[in-house]
Amino acid sequence: MKILVYGINYHPELTGTGKYTGEMCNWLAERGHQIDIITALPFYPQWKIYDRYKRKNWHREKINGVNVYRVPLYVPQKITGKTRILHELSFNLNSFVYWIPIFFRRYDVVIGICPPMQMGLWPYIYKAIRKRPFIFHIQDLQVDAARNLELIKNQYLIRFLEKIEKFFLRKATIVSTISEGMKRNIQGKGVKGNNIFLLPNWVDTDFIKPLPKEQSLKKEFGFKNDDKIILYSGNMGEKQGLEIVINVAKRFKNKRNIHFVFVGEGAAKERLINMVKEKGLGNVEFFSLQPYEKLPNLMAMADLHLVLQKRSASDLVMPSKLTSILSAGGIAIVTAGAGTSLHDVVEDNRIAILIEPENEKMLYEAIHKNMNNNLEEIKANARSYAEKFLNKDEILRKFETLLLKLIQEEI
Repeated sequence: MKILVYGINYHPELTGTGKYTGEMCNWLAERGHQIDIITALPFYPQWKIYDRYKRKNWHREKINGVNVYRVPLYVPQKITGKTRILHELSFNLNSFVYWIPIFFRRYDVVIGICPPMQMGLWPYIYKAIRKRPFIFHIQDLQVDAARNLELIKNQYLIRFLEKIEKFFLRKATIVSTISEGMKRNIQGKGVKGNNIFLLPNWVDTDFIKPLPKEQSLKKEFGFKNDDKIILYSGNMGEKQGLEIVINVAKRFKNKRNIHFVFVGEGAAKERLINMVKEKGLGNVEFFSLQPYEKLPNLMAMADLHLVLQKRSASDLVMPSKLTSILSAGGIAIVTAGAGTSLHDVVEDNRIAILIEPENEKMLYEAIHKNMNNNLEEIKANARSYAEKFLNKDEILRKFETLLLKLIQEEI
């Protein structure tokens, strides 16, 4: 197959959408397919262009057999609803340089990766001109999240963006998405159920696996063997509501062997660091995003993992960090409202500890109660679930089969 992918995030970004888009493209290229991707200069999750790309603009590179067409874009220092829209529009407009010749080339299928939702524009036009299948892959229902989290408060703008989003969703040949909850929301926007394909975020279960504490990053990070680690690893953004962790950490400040550890980057990181300084907490530490090669060792460091989201985002985003935790056989404290797909999956399979979103008391009690409990059953369930339902090869084989079927139907 000859496949064109269009998405703002890509390798070498280690977290979020870029990680999964990169792994998908690499996997398809290894299977012998020609993969071209139009993407931005890497900037996430730090929201700064990576150093080795700073002096580059439009250019082409080859990564793991994939033809990567890079596009410069505006990256805001302060992320608001307005600056994020400008950020996304700048990529969409600048990428037109590559789309002009592409409209004259024939691809078997084109895939748009959302967010942002504008990633549906040029793939839809390509579909209309070249009569080829267009798959719109939804990692995040961005407009719903912007409204519920009040990132955009102008209701006229929200309604305008909703109309655009629904247009692209309905015009796609297939809409793929990562969770049952998001599938239900997409159906509510007028997309027929048989036009929606479930493509959950996966994990490399052969690479990310349970490791003994001796192989963890505890010593490298300066912790003692008997220290207890509550770990949050990943994007520090608005959806997570991580301020609650700082408040809970304050209640443990006299427990010298209990440490709250944040690993990663994101728009909220500086604010969280300032909160810790203001409260004078010595039991909260921040570390930079770790290389992917160290991820199993990082996972092994934690006694408890935190997978947190605000209530308004709990059925819009299936947290990708949970897949790695499950594969590592880790114990996660997960915030999810009753009735959400995340809540149902965790409860039905007993793979983590559930608490209500934005509930400081419940988070404190879950940490206090489970810090020294025997949780071997949850660990075993977590690893088993990852092997059975989150295996990268199995998930991407099903996606490859879908692509081949679509192409055959178009011939």
